[in-house]
Amino acid sequence: MSPAPTSLKQSILFSHKLAQITKALWKSVEKDWQEWVKPFDLNINEHQIIWIAFHLDGASISDIAKFGVMHVSTAFNFSKKLERRGLLTFSKKTDDKRNTYIELTSEGKKLLLETLEAYNPDTYEVYRGSLPLKELYGKYPEFTELITIVRHVYGEDFVDILDKSLEVFDKEFVDHDGTLTFTK
Repeated sequence: MSPAPTSLKQSILFSHKLAQITKALWKSVEKDWQEWVKPFDLNINEHQIIWIAFHLDGASISDIAKFGVMHVSTAFNFSKKLERRGLLTFSKKTDDKRNTYIELTSEGKKLLLETLEAYNPDTYEVYRGSLPLKELYGKYPEFTELITIVRHVYGEDFVDILDKSLEVFDKEFVDHDGTLTFTK
């Protein structure tokens, strides 16, 4: 069953509203994220590559690009920078010579954990902006409608990887009085 047609005006209004809201959110997230990882001599792309490599445990450059929402050349070039720093390694699989895979080194894992320990929720504007909703409803927003849109734009596997990474994080990290501990 195909969706009911919408007017051009409704389509423009929806698209403009979504663009303005997501741009405003991204601007805030980008500023806060960059400030968070700057002391570790990382930029957002590098931190995201480390994060994805940690959760996918042997991710291809294509996986990094897809789930990091970046161009393949961006994923490759920033991964090379991280390799030069000794934070990850490149490899080929014996049964898949076409793809390049990356894996975090122990130094890469250590750096990721250090960045997570340094995270300060009080410095994240979007997080602080969500606190009134948590206060009112007893939980953080779940973004159901946005996730549905992302699922239709980027595919089911994108959302599956997001869900998996959140589950892994929830299982492998414990918060003891504001200190994050890796349980593996």
